[in-house]
Amino acid sequence: MKLDDIDNKLTEAFEGRCVRKDLVQRIKKGTNIPTFVLEFLLARYCASDDPDEINEGLLAVTETIQLNYVRPNEANKAQSMVQQKGKHKYIDKVHVHHNEKEKRHWAEMQNFGSKRIAINERHYRDNNRLLEGGLWCEVTVGYNEVEDDDYTFYIEELRPIQISRFSFEDYCECCAKFSRDEWLAIVLRTLGLEPNELTKRQQFHFLSRLFPLIEQNYNFLELGPRGTGKSYVYSEFTPYSTLISGGQTTTATLFYNKQRRQVGIIGYWDTIAFDEVAGIKVKDPGTIQILKDYMANGHFNLGAEVMAPASLSFVGNIDDSIEQLVASEQHDLCRPLPKEFDLAVIHRFHAYMPGWEIPPNSSKLLTDHYGLITDYLAEAFHHLFSKVNLFSPIKSQLKLNNMHEGRDETAVIKTVAAFCKMLHPGGEPSPEELDEYTQYAIEGRRRVKEQLNKRKKDDEFGNIKLGFINAKGQEVIVHCPESKGVDATQSPRRKPEEEEGVDVSIDAIAETKIAPKAKTTEAAPIEDQPEDSVSIPSPEPTELKEKEIRIFHGDRGFSYRSLFLDYLQGAKKVRLEDPYIRRHHQITNFLHFCEVCVDAGTVQEIHLTTSYEDEEEKKEAGVKIIAIAKSLAEHGIKLDVTMSETLHDRRIELDNGWTITLGRGLDFYQRPDDWLEIGANELNLRQCTETTINYRKV
Repeated sequence: MKLDDIDNKLTEAFEGRCVRKDLVQRIKKGTNIPTFVLEFLLARYCASDDPDEINEGLLAVTETIQLNYVRPNEANKAQSMVQQKGKHKYIDKVHVHHNEKEKRHWAEMQNFGSKRIAINERHYRDNNRLLEGGLWCEVTVGYNEVEDDDYTFYIEELRPIQISRFSFEDYCECCAKFSRDEWLAIVLRTLGLEPNELTKRQQFHFLSRLFPLIEQNYNFLELGPRGTGKSYVYSEFTPYSTLISGGQTTTATLFYNKQRRQVGIIGYWDTIAFDEVAGIKVKDPGTIQILKDYMANGHFNLGAEVMAPASLSFVGNIDDSIEQLVASEQHDLCRPLPKEFDLAVIHRFHAYMPGWEIPPNSSKLLTDHYGLITDYLAEAFHHLFSKVNLFSPIKSQLKLNNMHEGRDETAVIKTVAAFCKMLHPGGEPSPEELDEYTQYAIEGRRRVKEQLNKRKKDDEFGNIKLGFINAKGQEVIVHCPESKGVDATQSPRRKPEEEEGVDVSIDAIAETKIAPKAKTTEAAPIEDQPEDSVSIPSPEPTELKEKEIRIFHGDRGFSYRSLFLDYLQGAKKVRLEDPYIRRHHQITNFLHFCEVCVDAGTVQEIHLTTSYEDEEEKKEAGVKIIAIAKSLAEHGIKLDVTMSETLHDRRIELDNGWTITLGRGLDFYQRPDDWLEIGANELNLRQCTETTINYRKV
């Protein structure tokens, strides 16, 4: 290793708080241990530039990990060793909690597997973070042989591995010794990257991954190819973020558990990152509405008013050609997002980072220079996240053009504020540097706006020519490199459909034309696919038969999906006749039926014929059904509603030739005693009342 000027300045300014990053990589590949634990050990045993001393230090680090690091599946072995030896030194996360009934404190060791370890007051008095979520420590655990005592283990000695105290004033004073570009290089080297191997634009891309860690309520999106390290900073860089891998997300886990009256993980982390965003499955449709409220305002109401500062980061893979997507009239750069992420969710992203411009992971990109200890920089970012707000000062300095609407302006300001917090802590950027940040921030927001404009078949999001007045007084219009000059994205074709005003009455729904969105299915080919691309044939349709289903009182296992989805295949028009779409639970049943129609993938129109007893009932139901109509329009389906005073039969008529006669209409489920019990939302688990359903081919 050959030290450069930045190395010399860094080791002098941040003495004891920096480490050689190439050594971290050499050991990290062979062990599953937190980065900051490795860096602590390296700082102890490898604080030298002599190759022989470094090799000896690496051996010492490896031996220490083998002897002292407790792995989660070795808790029983670790406890047994303490009993046999009387005491043993371990590296583990220690959390101290107060037991109100016993009026004393107990320590808990995460991987050691014990929650009742005696600890002396001086340890948690001198290290406050032991009481605030826990701290990774080098801890000597002793065995208590006194049978009458109510504990088996006690902590004899404790030495924090993570930063136990952080001085922001000292941090700012040290940062001031570096130029902007030098400090940018230090941040990247702390991540393990070598800035000299990256362009300035790529450097900004890597920094943008850190914005959710430094700016509150920041909504970040990155889609790109595999193997570019999209999730690394959220799982390894800081103890203040959590990474949720693709899968099912529930309201109780993420936001608020009504039964326990507890705030979900949104209240406990600075940043929540969703990996493999395309695989997110939202079982409760209400979760998306809460997500929209939170992304917009940083709070939500779910039986209790909850406010939280946590930022959200969504990262995932994009497998299609970027050139084809931007040139396609059917698809856009948000194609990999789950179908539940509608226009309203996308509109709330503050920045869309083009992950396809990030180079793949390789040893060439890794630095062999010094960087800050990861945990130290994470503490600095946590302080900037929770204690520093630059929104108002940045807003007063920026001069954005008149194409910026409310959320556009907020997005740009928050991104510029994140830049300033990260690269100018305690200081201010030059006018030229502020122009750089503003241009990058506008591009990230314009990428969001362009996808919205492409999906929405009117001009609601048509103001995409976002720009600003630079330091020279010139107006600069910012473009996204991938879509500049591409007509399919810059000037998407509009369908000649008009959307008239919506009257809050059932009679008006039949007159109302809610223009549905252009329907995009996952199987639709992208325009101009390469000649060697492989076409995957659609599966053969299931042979449907005429039949009668008898459902008895108390039966379970019958959902609209299992009853109707197969027969909806190929249908474009669905006509539902049911006189009882009146009360809230009946309208909710109708919404579930509409969701099955959306899943069918071919339905374009739903015609509902129903009836009401009085004008008040009709008006109340009308408000809810119009909301369903608007939501269906987002999925390319038009809803018409007509009234009949003589309607009695209950049936579904499909233009693919099938008629389904419903003995009790859609309302054949027993109403739950408690809407928080199992089966309240999952119809497959709810008990039914007795009914008969007939399927006939016309």
